[in-house]
Amino acid sequence: MNIKHRLKLAAKLTLKNFNNRFQKHSDRALQIPWNFAQIGVLIFPIIPILGALGLFLGLVGTWKQKLGQITSRPINRGFAILTVLLAIATVFANNKIQAILGLGNLLPFFIMFAAFSSLIQTPAQLRQLSWLLVIGSIPVIILGLGQQFLGWSGIIQLQPIFGWTLEPQGNPPGRMASVFMYANILACYLTIAFILALGLWIEENGKMGRMGEWNCRVRPPTRRTCQREALMTSEAHSSWRSSCAPVPAPTGGEGDSSKISDAQFPIPNSQSPIPNPQFPIPNSPLLFLSLAVAGNALCLIFTNSRNAWGIAVLAALAFAFYAGYKKILGAVFSAVGTVFLSAFGPEPLRQNLRRIVPAFFWARLTDEMFPNRPVATLRTTQWQFAWSMTQQRPWTGWGLRNFTPLYEAQMQQWLGHPHSLILMLTAETGIPTTLFFVSLVGWILARGVWLLLNWPLLYPADTAPNKMAAPEIEDGETKVDRASVFYNINGVISQEIEGGDRLIFFSYLLAFGGCTLFNTVDVTLFDLRVNAISWLLLSAIGGTTFYLMKKGDRTNNN
Repeated sequence: MNIKHRLKLAAKLTLKNFNNRFQKHSDRALQIPWNFAQIGVLIFPIIPILGALGLFLGLVGTWKQKLGQITSRPINRGFAILTVLLAIATVFANNKIQAILGLGNLLPFFIMFAAFSSLIQTPAQLRQLSWLLVIGSIPVIILGLGQQFLGWSGIIQLQPIFGWTLEPQGNPPGRMASVFMYANILACYLTIAFILALGLWIEENGKMGRMGEWNCRVRPPTRRTCQREALMTSEAHSSWRSSCAPVPAPTGGEGDSSKISDAQFPIPNSQSPIPNPQFPIPNSPLLFLSLAVAGNALCLIFTNSRNAWGIAVLAALAFAFYAGYKKILGAVFSAVGTVFLSAFGPEPLRQNLRRIVPAFFWARLTDEMFPNRPVATLRTTQWQFAWSMTQQRPWTGWGLRNFTPLYEAQMQQWLGHPHSLILMLTAETGIPTTLFFVSLVGWILARGVWLLLNWPLLYPADTAPNKMAAPEIEDGETKVDRASVFYNINGVISQEIEGGDRLIFFSYLLAFGGCTLFNTVDVTLFDLRVNAISWLLLSAIGGTTFYLMKKGDRTNNN
């Protein structure tokens, strides 16, 4: 075989292997757009240009395949009306050129929402996107730690390719910014990645615990102890679960439980657990997610963003309440309470706690770390100015991106935004347009929360488990009613998938909720990556809600 044929064969095998890594879409017509979207999400944080290209191709492909469906959905018509309102505000803008440029931070993402809310339909897709976003955060974490502690700096010549440059010691100095232009932007990105990683970690941890419990109940105790069974790899469980589609019950004489073959019995051989080629190391998915959660949390600390700290703590508490982790709840409450009292507690308790808690935390919370800042740089000053702009033009606003020149003219201080998305929108687009925008987003989230609360009714498990039969012991050997185990396990698998899907959906609501909270005291609208990821989260919530509620309606009608 000559070199040319070898290269062709290598390219063909590489492409085939790469294609096998893609998640299959439930709608074959959307498979290619979904493939492009997956690639785009994975590389977006590090190579924004190529990532944006992947998302764009996914967007175009979805619009091409689902044009009628997209244009018929009421929420998309709502965003079309919002586009008209923004155009009217642009006509009355103080600086029309800036206002037209400002439309670029909103209108393309309305189109993106319309496409991706049709492309993303199932909890399995949410899980895939979570993995891609978490994996994509790892290079960001590594570069951030290198920037902060090793003095790494980006190669300026490669900035046109990557779209970013690495500033030594961060931006502003002393605060980690990694591949983003400012520490607060990185903080918002890491908050999203942290929440999604934590959701995946809880799911993987729960899988291992349930798998160990089931193995203890259906395997002979003499072959392996329950403690060892509890350590069965999650990758074996994933392969086991994927192969456990419900099988019709045997009938007639062949329906005896003793006649069910080992091939039908959905429990892997304990001596040879099914390997996962993607994670050959035992428990590697859980190990990877543990490192990802820890890495995101560590980098969040070094961004020095008080907003991100608070949101991450709230997210951890929400997950702990959801999963019933009482010990974690107590630990988080104790740690947060100690730090809070060291910053704002009464004397002499405050001084005593400050001997224990590093000044890095309490000095940042009390703003003693950056004293004597100019009045024009204070957020309260910016909020007052934005509200003054709103009062002067409450109906149409001053036009998008008009806050910066007006504030600079008044305060002799350049600022890109007033550190509050809501106040920025009321000042620049007017109160009616802002309320309409908030109503659209709020409606999507409200439907998502309603779906979460009514999940068992709208997305029921296919099989309800029965009581597990106890194993019979004859002549020192354990015998199990395999038919009973077979149907019980299929039922439990259905319940487990349902619970895991609900947890992943909950993590998306938390992630977007955290992003929304972050933007109440900051603005991430001007960063392409964080803005796109935020709209991707909203699209995922809206799309999954629409399709699962539609599926629930069909189920209830039948």
